[in-house]
Amino acid sequence: MKTNRAIWAMPVVLGLLTVAGLLVALVGDGVWDLVSVAALAVPVLVGCWHAFKPARSPH
Repeated sequence: MKTNRAIWAMPVVLGLLTVAGLLVALVGDGVWDLVSVAALAVPVLVGCWHAFKPARSPH
């Protein structure tokens, strides 16, 4: 059985990364635009990776 920390660790990290990327996009300029794009791309890439990876067999 997984603990709450094991279950919620990645969603919390991805949520914080998303919030940070949005805040940086609002207040930053120049190189901060690249930082915000990278921060916002990570959750999208993680979601795509999980959506397109092959399903594991239950056996």
